[in-house]
Amino acid sequence: MASTHNFRKLAIWKDGIQIAKETYATTKIFPKSEVYGLCSQMQRSAVSIPSNIAEGTARSTNKHFIQYLENALGSAYEWETQLIIAFEVGYVSEKTYTHLETKINKIQAMISKFIDGLSQN
Repeated sequence: MASTHNFRKLAIWKDGIQIAKETYATTKIFPKSEVYGLCSQMQRSAVSIPSNIAEGTARSTNKHFIQYLENALGSAYEWETQLIIAFEVGYVSEKTYTHLETKINKIQAMISKFIDGLSQN
């Protein structure tokens, strides 16, 4: 079965874009010594989430689309780990951490549910 999704209309893609935007805003306050470290890692992980979703929509089958969604999900978990590290070393406040953790957990659940739905088709 062909994948016929317009990534711009997918809530998981839109939420991924929001996480990427918030990541850039959040990492601006990190120490300059982290520019090529945690800042870069978090930004790349965040950008990878919607990018993989978008790329997956171009694939010819749901099976192939699912592979890209799994990559996006992996990036979401990678990003969550980086957020935990940023919080634990004092780069983000507890308020910011809680806000972003809630958002990433929502995205993870949405991507997982989307994968489950595609798997049944």
